[in-house]
Amino acid sequence: MEPVHRGLGRCVCCFWLAVAFDIVGLLVLLIGVFVNVFFYDLLIYAGAIVIFLSLIWWVFWYSGNIEVPPAELEDDVGLLKKDRGALSGISGAVRRLSSRVSGGIRTSFRRNGAPSSRSQRSARGAPVAVPMATMTPQGVTPHTPVSSVAGCDVEMPHTTTETSPT
Repeated sequence: MEPVHRGLGRCVCCFWLAVAFDIVGLLVLLIGVFVNVFFYDLLIYAGAIVIFLSLIWWVFWYSGNIEVPPAELEDDVGLLKKDRGALSGISGAVRRLSSRVSGGIRTSFRRNGAPSSRSQRSARGAPVAVPMATMTPQGVTPHTPVSSVAGCDVEMPHTTTETSPT
């Protein structure tokens, strides 16, 4: 027989931590508001942050005390009853179909490897080498004067753009 938890429930430690965080946060916040110190704004912000952090303990305490009857847990953990009638047949058929489809997809990925892009891999999965040729300028002088600033000629080197054949 399971123990009966009364009062604060199962997570008593989380409850008292939440209460302690709330009390400390409220005290720090009120000290920042009512005591004349030069760092009052730090105390106000710190108190608000501590009160906000107490929400973590309140969530732990609340979620730790949620009670779910075992009848509702049967579907979640795979303990299905055999006498569910017509609904059991439909859900069993859907479950079998789902496992067949997901199993087929899983084995196709194992057989073929990861999905590949045609431009990056060949038919056997090896990387494709793309040759690149260096292009030389045709009939262009290597340095061309661009402009004259204060009597000085500024020369810019000629650059070319390399492209791969498509």
